[in-house]
Amino acid sequence: MIELVQMPRERFVAYRESLVREYAAEKVRAGVWSPEEAPRRAEAGTDELLPEGPDTEGHYLYALRDTTTGEDVGVVWLAVQDSGVGRSVWIYDIEIHEPLRRKGHGTRALRAVERRASELGAEKLELHVFGHNPGARALYERSGFIPTSIVMSKRLDER
Repeated sequence: MIELVQMPRERFVAYRESLVREYAAEKVRAGVWSPEEAPRRAEAGTDELLPEGPDTEGHYLYALRDTTTGEDVGVVWLAVQDSGVGRSVWIYDIEIHEPLRRKGHGTRALRAVERRASELGAEKLELHVFGHNPGARALYERSGFIPTSIVMSKRLDER
């Protein structure tokens, strides 16, 4: 079982640096940002969403702890969103540490997130997944997520 443990404040700085770096790299890999602009845009976007860091209202940053081993297996960043169609919890980031992937931690982490979302009064969970990440897409689909909007592109120089 995985439990969500509030991320210690002292861990946030390192988490933010990693988050910005990884998000920038994913946007470059997806072909939507240039390598030159990606770090700046990723940092600005993160700061816009988390202006008060871990104290930003409606946002929740957790370490993922395996209750059987006590081991920290990853992180998750959630936010409550209220809209005209009800309350949802958006998963901004969920990451299982590299050496611990493909061992069921992701599935168990999503179950823990579902429990927390229910506690927060959410009717649904939402997230974005990059098209170039088939492993994550498969995990989410196995966990009951369905596509709600798909953006597709085609490089014209690859004819």
